[in-house]
Amino acid sequence: MNKLKANIVLVITLVVVGCGSKLPEIIATVVTEQTPHDTDDPAIWVNPDNPSESIVFGTDKNTDGGVYAFDLNGKIIESKSIKNIKRPNNVDVEYGFKLTDSTETDIIAFSERERQQFRVFSVPDIQPLDNGGFKVFEGETELEHNLPMGIALYKSPKTGSIYVIVGRKSGPKLGYLHQYELVSDSLGVHANLVRKFGAFSGKKEIEAIAIDNENGIVYFSDEGHCIRKYYAEPSMGDEEIGCFGGEYFKEDIEGIAIAKYADKGFLIVSNQQAHSFNIFDLETNAFIKELNLGTIETDGCEVTTADLGSQFPNGLFVSMNNDRNFYFHDLDLLKLTE
Repeated sequence: MNKLKANIVLVITLVVVGCGSKLPEIIATVVTEQTPHDTDDPAIWVNPDNPSESIVFGTDKNTDGGVYAFDLNGKIIESKSIKNIKRPNNVDVEYGFKLTDSTETDIIAFSERERQQFRVFSVPDIQPLDNGGFKVFEGETELEHNLPMGIALYKSPKTGSIYVIVGRKSGPKLGYLHQYELVSDSLGVHANLVRKFGAFSGKKEIEAIAIDNENGIVYFSDEGHCIRKYYAEPSMGDEEIGCFGGEYFKEDIEGIAIAKYADKGFLIVSNQQAHSFNIFDLETNAFIKELNLGTIETDGCEVTTADLGSQFPNGLFVSMNNDRNFYFHDLDLLKLTE
């Protein structure tokens, strides 16, 4: 091969594999078993009694899809997995939802796109709390404006109320996200719409949503544009308080995870077509660095800084990989605090 042809091949290779290949790969601690169809988004439930028995939930996005439960070895827990879900997209976890004055449970919530609703189940016993599902974006007539995708749970430090914030396949330039309050009474659990908020560039879609509970801030990815930042507390209003980071992404801004330590916080955001992750300072939103964790075309990701026992004593970062699986990284490998 002559020098000109070699250079052409090199350029083509770099374009095809993306920016992430230029970075040294941080090898995953665990790679999970495969799901049947198409992985998308994970959530981590930290077991308060035995952290080493914590559960990672991951969506399998298909008409005959499901939310699969994994142990920390990456093995599917069949008894905790939820099957026959019509295109589940994103999933999230929250702790301490009050069923009665004296009873509470941890919960997962996930979007079910083809039924235009989201689901809520108790954790770890995996029982439905939603009477079959809560409808979202009701009354919408525009194509794809009623198809839920992204979802995140917010527990108000002011009131203890738990809210579900939902994004969709497409929507208006304002009010793209809908926020619902979960309430429980003698008739069961209800989801009450409390507001519509969030700007949309119109370029692609908004899927990834993550919430800083302690500070009451919601972040979401306006793909191809920026990471948007709003107050999660409805009483704080609907004004945008940040739109940042777009220049650091090759194309789509995807999954968002928030890693919080006692004195520092980080946003970890999927740079999807570059097959890498961009790290931002949570307080200033300044870009810090880019990492290659080995995943390809990552949609969703999640993180916990909790000690999960001998296998993940420094915390756990989970990211979707396009080979129908998820990668688990010991959080210390990301060297966020260095």
